Amino acid sequence: MTFEILNDYCLSHIGAIKEYPFDATTAVYKVGNKIFALIDEESRPPHINLKCDPYYARELREMYVSVIAGYHMNKKHWNTVICEGEVDDALVLEWIDDSYELVFGSLSHKMQTFIRNSH
Repeated sequence: MTFEILNDYCLSHIGAIKEYPFDATTAVYKVGNKIFALIDEESRPPHINLKCDPYYARELREMYVSVIAGYHMNKKHWNTVICEGEVDDALVLEWIDDSYELVFGSLSHKMQTFIRNSH
């Protein structure tokens, strides 16, 4: 899995934007001004932080060595995935979808409607 694939996939979600609020190498992906993913552009292999249901987050950490508590994030709700091959690429993309949906679902109905109608 490459940064380019992760970047393009994150940006393929409705209303997704990319910013660099922390530094020049940490890409932050948002929907409705809320973060759903962060990617360290300099890490090799790529590292991506994703929001996750707290119970599922813990389960994933127990299942995969390359899934750890979210780096610099609320460790209850965020995982860092080290994309080095242990976890299938399709599964990482599914977790991006899950993170996006968690964040999108937390937005107000008005904001969700605005985002849907803007695209």
